[in-house]
Amino acid sequence: MPFKFHSKGRRHIARQRHRVTNWRDYDAALRNRGSLTIWFTEEALAGWKAQPRTTRGGQPHYSDLAIETALTLRAVFRLALRQSEGLIGSIMRMLEIELPVPDHTTLSRRACGLPVQTHRRTETGGLHLIADSTGLKLRGAGEWLFEKHGTAKRRAWRKLHLGIDADSGAIVAFDLTDKDIDDASHVEPLLDQLTEAPASFMADGAYDRSGVLDAVLARNPSARFIVPPCKGAITGPTATTAPTQRDLHILAIGAHGRMNWQKASGYNKRSKVEAAMSRYKRVIGEILKSRDDARRETEVAIAVKSLNRMRDFGQAICSRVA
Repeated sequence: MPFKFHSKGRRHIARQRHRVTNWRDYDAALRNRGSLTIWFTEEALAGWKAQPRTTRGGQPHYSDLAIETALTLRAVFRLALRQSEGLIGSIMRMLEIELPVPDHTTLSRRACGLPVQTHRRTETGGLHLIADSTGLKLRGAGEWLFEKHGTAKRRAWRKLHLGIDADSGAIVAFDLTDKDIDDASHVEPLLDQLTEAPASFMADGAYDRSGVLDAVLARNPSARFIVPPCKGAITGPTATTAPTQRDLHILAIGAHGRMNWQKASGYNKRSKVEAAMSRYKRVIGEILKSRDDARRETEVAIAVKSLNRMRDFGQAICSRVA
């Protein structure tokens, strides 16, 4: 059933039941997520030290790959900077490797503006993009302050915009903005991160804007635009002669109802981006640990890369049983 549609009348609808068909492989993938050898790779050890600098300035001791590896361990195992320093030092001692260990101040300083290689799509076929956003809390008193004093003046958060591949579930575009940024106004920065034009674009009603449609069609004039029109929407002046995709959606909803339109258009797949946001908060956390926006962007980039790598280990394949 479509999410949040007529929720008051859904009490008589039985909850769907699914069964994991590849449990053996998925169980092994879940165990690999906690393996240190998976995240602390031989490539990172080989490129641990920075290359000699040829320009003026100080010589860095650690490569970007070394800093990224340390911050990845921090994100995956939910550690503080000092605990990450201790974990890397213990790994070096157990492996009997004579390499320097970056201290917590170096990790914090180098995290600002650290280049993180993003996910590259390897699947064949068209890219079906699903976009949405969610909020991430900032480090602070948070819920305790609100419960004690009954005020929300000191609470703050950032908005994480995500774009996922509907076929694989991988996060192919992301951005971190202030909480006041509108979802629809930030579609173009997500599209600019893609290496190929999307074959279809899907989002909720907050993206029902002409600017979003123009941005998608500018990159692929034949792209499908699957966004539900707002309640009470009317067709445009050319609906009878040259209807737009939005006009067709409005006519289909008026003729067959919103439920049938969601099934016919495939809008129910939008739940995949909801699952991706839930996965981010359950695995990585819903609080940004860094105190600077530049470091927060690096933190999110490493978290997204880690989630995509976990997906590459293996994901559950479910089939409906009831």
